[in-house]
Amino acid sequence: MAKEGIKGHDNIIKHYIDICNVVSGPVSAEVISTDFKGIIEEGKKLAALHSNIVVKVPMIKDGIKAIKWFTDNGIKTNCTLVFSAGQALLAAKAGASMVSPFIGRIDDAGWEGVQLVSQIVNIYNIYGYETEVLAASIRSPLHIIQCAEAGADIATCPLSSILGLFKHPLTDIGLEKFLADYKKLNG
Repeated sequence: MAKEGIKGHDNIIKHYIDICNVVSGPVSAEVISTDFKGIIEEGKKLAALHSNIVVKVPMIKDGIKAIKWFTDNGIKTNCTLVFSAGQALLAAKAGASMVSPFIGRIDDAGWEGVQLVSQIVNIYNIYGYETEVLAASIRSPLHIIQCAEAGADIATCPLSSILGLFKHPLTDIGLEKFLADYKKLNG
């Protein structure tokens, strides 16, 4: 919302609804509260906005308690700000619908974010957790490919990274040669 310049509670709520009316899949709507009661109250209101809403809950102790409550009450959740396999394990055990490891931010800290995605996917496969892995903070086309190879279920990507998947120098060279050959033969 901040990047879009959306301000004010009513405008934020309207924006969530507008997004849900365009997108056919899950839309994460983040709570602001950091205490159990506040997270639950906000999350219930967000979930009531549209069936596509997934309540985005921070990876904190009260957040994990809230995820368990939401799971027990049929509300989908996205555990956000996940930076370790241990945090992802706690979220899955609480029943989170998805977890969001922040790949780019982990890389910025000198670790390998994609390795974390791989670790989480492996743990979830071993124990049969149904929690989806949402690779967040994608910074490049390479991140997209690496997260796909690691088994991420979902990725949130800037448009520049997605468009970067089209680019390859051999494609450009091949197309240039094809067009030159065509022009030679057909004027």
